[in-house]
Amino acid sequence: MRYHIRGFVSATTLLAAASTVLLSSLAAQQVPKELQPPPNEQLLLQVHAKGDQVYACKSDTAQFTWTLKAPDAQLFDKDGKPFGKHFAGPSWEATDGSRVTGKAVSNAPSPDANSIPWLLVNVVSHDGTGVLTRATTIQRLNTKGGKAPASGCDASHVGQELRVPYSADYLFYAPK
Repeated sequence: MRYHIRGFVSATTLLAAASTVLLSSLAAQQVPKELQPPPNEQLLLQVHAKGDQVYACKSDTAQFTWTLKAPDAQLFDKDGKPFGKHFAGPSWEATDGSRVTGKAVSNAPSPDANSIPWLLVNVVSHDGTGVLTRATTIQRLNTKGGKAPASGCDASHVGQELRVPYSADYLFYAPK
């Protein structure tokens, strides 16, 4: 009986791992057309971000809203090692000192309704020399969290900041 239970647990674990791989590849295939990089570009690198989206409570006449101030996230390479940081601009800086700043050109809702949208970003400026020097386009995909709350910003909270945890994958593209 003990061997059957171990076999069942092993098979269940294997099935769960296979499902994760399948779901990941399906998610990669389901990137909306409007978020695809130009056809003359290729993937340069992919990093994972973990941090916060920072919002400020602002008033526009009688309406109060949480407005994005800046991202504040650490970036990690495919092996989980520190790669750099993501901050206001929006900007991405590698530990080698190379930095890019971008401008969002397209977005699509995240498949997770409680998460910030997926983006396509054009790089508008480069600083330093290093791994990001050739980057021209960035995708933000697989977002988890980071969405501003629908409530809590009112006259008594104007000017206050709120940090909302998030994670995402950033894919950097460069000319072929």
